[in-house]
Amino acid sequence: MNTKITAAVLAAATAMVTLSGCGLKEGLTEKANGHVKTVGYATGAEGKRDADARLPEWVPDGAMSITEVIRTTGSERLLKFTGGTLPAVCVPGAAATRPATLSAQWWPQGQESRTDKVCGEWHVLVQGADVYAFKPETLVSKRS
Repeated sequence: MNTKITAAVLAAATAMVTLSGCGLKEGLTEKANGHVKTVGYATGAEGKRDADARLPEWVPDGAMSITEVIRTTGSERLLKFTGGTLPAVCVPGAAATRPATLSAQWWPQGQESRTDKVCGEWHVLVQGADVYAFKPETLVSKRS
């Protein structure tokens, strides 16, 4: 009987180590509003090399402390980084009209409604050295 318990504990521990193989950069959690993946990078250049997360090209290579929350079942994303100069593709534009359904401890509630620049599909706000960006959901649910 002890052998069965030991084997079960060992199997659970092995599964835990295997599943946590994503490391500190990445986590995947199930939320009521879909799958959510969180990624983080030291620089913009590092984030652009991660084909799975697809950090936007407009993020400066020299940006630092990048954190992004990605809806894996849709297109909505929240992004924050520090430093770097936004490229010319980022122009003054209207704030996002749709509220964010994603959340993060570092994302001030309603921040998407304060954005004043547009970088492609992203709504962006620069506050001091911090840059906040929101990409609204563009996929339409076919559920009724």
